[in-house]
Amino acid sequence: MSYLDRIRACHVWAPEDVRPFVLEGEAGIPADRPLGWVAADFARRLRDFPKVFDVSDDAVVLPARYGDFETRSAVLKEVMWDLHQQGEIPRWRNEDYGVSRRWGEKVLFRMERAAVPLLGLPAYGVHVNGYVESSQGLQLWVGRRSKHKTLAPGKLDHLVAGGQPFGLSLRENVIKEAGEEASIPPELAGRAKPVGALRYLCAMPEGRRNDVLFCYDLALPADFVPRPGDDEVEAFFLWPMDKVLRHLRETEDFKFNVALVIIDFALRHGILTPDDEPAYQAIVEGLVGRFEP
Repeated sequence: MSYLDRIRACHVWAPEDVRPFVLEGEAGIPADRPLGWVAADFARRLRDFPKVFDVSDDAVVLPARYGDFETRSAVLKEVMWDLHQQGEIPRWRNEDYGVSRRWGEKVLFRMERAAVPLLGLPAYGVHVNGYVESSQGLQLWVGRRSKHKTLAPGKLDHLVAGGQPFGLSLRENVIKEAGEEASIPPELAGRAKPVGALRYLCAMPEGRRNDVLFCYDLALPADFVPRPGDDEVEAFFLWPMDKVLRHLRETEDFKFNVALVIIDFALRHGILTPDDEPAYQAIVEGLVGRFEP
């Protein structure tokens, strides 16, 4: 595997296999600009809810009669809870995402986190590169996800990462996740610096992941050792960057989207350079979803 293979894996989806999800009558938005992407088989399943969705071969439409935040939120929750009760959404997270077209724009409705990929809706999250500067170079804290996790059990992950709940700021979420997952005190977690965002759209078993990852760098003292604060992480390891990158290239150990954030970190810190990485330009362009034919 190469770095570019890891990036491409986050941008794999077939337009012919999805139908656009459209909010009818959304102010200022053309009808041909979808909010999300629904797998064709799940679109057919939504025909069982004709009072809520208008489903055709061309689109899945939430009609204009559901035209405000509260109404949309309520009716979508009702449908998704029904599907959960029938076993089609196995794990109900009891955590809502705020759905908007872009970060900072109007939140159109709130929706159960586990259901968001089924409609291919934009979702946001935070990923924190917890690193230590040493005489041997940068070292990165790596977490191993619990084997009980529904998504990517046992895979390697960042020191801190998590979806963005409705009602929290990004910084509040970084501090919350840092405390819950790695027992990082708020005053230390608050030093995390926002360094950019990465976006991808890909087909996954849970639906279409239409995600924006807000990336943070957190320089940690050499004597700080993170500890799992909940049941989501089994252990943490402090690895030199060459080991991190070797695992990324040679194994399937890392959760799929973590690759994007680690590669971005390596580029920004001069660990991957255009002089020693022949695919450097393709990697940079691939991080924003641009690939040569």
